[in-house]
Amino acid sequence: MNLQEEHKQFKFSSIVIAFPLYFVLVLWIVFWIEGNYELYLNKYGLYPRTFKGLRGILFSPFIHSGIKHLFNNSLPLFILLTSLFYFYRKIAFKVLIYGTLLSGLFTWFIARDAYHIGASGIVYLLFSFILFSGLIRKYYRLIAVSLIVIFLYGSMIWYILPTKEEISWEGHLSGFIFGLLFAFIYRNYGPQPLQYDWQDEEYSEDEEE
Repeated sequence: MNLQEEHKQFKFSSIVIAFPLYFVLVLWIVFWIEGNYELYLNKYGLYPRTFKGLRGILFSPFIHSGIKHLFNNSLPLFILLTSLFYFYRKIAFKVLIYGTLLSGLFTWFIARDAYHIGASGIVYLLFSFILFSGLIRKYYRLIAVSLIVIFLYGSMIWYILPTKEEISWEGHLSGFIFGLLFAFIYRNYGPQPLQYDWQDEEYSEDEEE
């Protein structure tokens, strides 16, 4: 496989920027509507082990407790979504949708009795998937992305532990676990290390000897 084929794996398209931008914008619109019309949307959050609380698997990522909570999720969410859709575009929606649903369901099983809201579970899902995907695939470009993610957000790892009562560490842990799981499940999908012509020649010479 040559350099031209490698470039095709990482060809830029509008969805790489458009989807993350619109996704984050929706979070801010929901927050603005809640504040402007004095709504209380926390009741639509994920509440563990209750039938009504299951709706939070879908709704909770769009609900935030305050502007600081929303801002802290927005930037990493945009960066990680952009990375997901650029480097793993063929499986991006599967990772995002299935990962969100399964990690939300797992949170519903294990979490404390309280409303769990915010998109941080998705942030941890993406962080974990991108981190481990590069390492598992052993592809230099993706390993570089993994190292950048560690550099930018490595400190997040501490928040999968019960460090603060007001933080849904259960949601963080669930996202992290399923990110790792999906990195393993989809290890043969999307970008793969390339075999160059000169490597094929060396391999053939070794066989002849």
